[in-house]
Amino acid sequence: MKKDPNKGYVALLGWSLSAVEAAESFDRRYVVVAPDWAEEYCRQHDIPYVPWNFERLNDRSMEIAQTLKDMGVNVAIPLFEETVEWAGAINSVLLNNPRLLGQAMLMRDKSLMKRRAQLGGIRVGIFEEAHDRDDVIRFLKRVNQTLLKLDGDPNDPIHLKAFDKAGCLGHRVIRTPDEVDAIPDEEFPSLMESHLDGWEFAVEAWIHNGKIRFLNISEYVSLGYSVFVPASPELESYRPQIRAQIEKLVKTFDIEFGFIHPEYFVTSDSEMYFGEVAYRPPGFKVFELLERVYGFNAYHALILSFDPKTTEEEITGFFPKEVEDADGYAGCFGVYPRRRVVSRLEIPAETEDHPYFESHELTPPLQETVTKRTAFGTHWGLMYFRGEDAEILKTLLKHQEELDFYV
Repeated sequence: MKKDPNKGYVALLGWSLSAVEAAESFDRRYVVVAPDWAEEYCRQHDIPYVPWNFERLNDRSMEIAQTLKDMGVNVAIPLFEETVEWAGAINSVLLNNPRLLGQAMLMRDKSLMKRRAQLGGIRVGIFEEAHDRDDVIRFLKRVNQTLLKLDGDPNDPIHLKAFDKAGCLGHRVIRTPDEVDAIPDEEFPSLMESHLDGWEFAVEAWIHNGKIRFLNISEYVSLGYSVFVPASPELESYRPQIRAQIEKLVKTFDIEFGFIHPEYFVTSDSEMYFGEVAYRPPGFKVFELLERVYGFNAYHALILSFDPKTTEEEITGFFPKEVEDADGYAGCFGVYPRRRVVSRLEIPAETEDHPYFESHELTPPLQETVTKRTAFGTHWGLMYFRGEDAEILKTLLKHQEELDFYV
């Protein structure tokens, strides 16, 4: 697509083919900043590219900001958790705003993030940092003592999360001191938090000039397994409270532009509790799901909300009406093999023949032995569904957990 020199020039941090294809079909100039293994592909397909190793922090770290500034880039957009800090550092130079680095650090450190939320008057559960296994055992005991548990009562679980990993990575649920022994040394330090009984959901919010321009509520059917958009009418009935919470979050974290992906809980008495917030696109292909039901490209929206040259007319004219303009519901399910030894991929007929089933991206197994899942683990691929009824879709996604895709 023809690029408009009067609009922003953006740098995409990290390699995502969906983001590259979207940038290619949009009117902004762009450059991909990715590790050197992406170079050959970019050269073959004429994709503007700058190599950078995001894992290496050293005295050359300022170099990438200077390189992009010299190229005339206006803003850097993080596509993955690991590039959020880099985007903050680069944007503090490109936009001449040193606070953006501090803000990115808050978005990366779950413990600092919870403290900042608390200071802003946002409800959070009890949390502490753990430096070793003894800290975890102490916290487990203290939480259960606070809940007036008696000897012999089953413990209320606590959650252990990596400080700076995305989503379910490094997330464990601990119920007994015995489970603490299984935590490897390299997972410390980490964040511990009390368990919140409630309905967990996620939000995708595009922000420009400090205002929320589009807010989607993603409903988890089972955390780590399945999600669908928009949320069911039951969860959508909380939209006014959810929007108020996200506005509070935007204010508390001083977010002027870009995109946030927070997770919240709503408890049985309709209280909202903050889980965490990410400053990058969500996992589980939620951007693609949104396009299936709303028709807009969520990566185009990402570029618009980051670009300082985006006009008010452009951003307000881009988005459809939340919920009203959605054409049904779209969801996906992450497949984990349920057997220890597998030899082939076999999609169950009841899944493939269901009118809501659309497609899958599962591949035949590369090895026969399935590695044991630690914490939440990583799924082997996604199945996509779409239909008119939220309840049918929800039941269908839940049912997939009982089926074998690898046999």
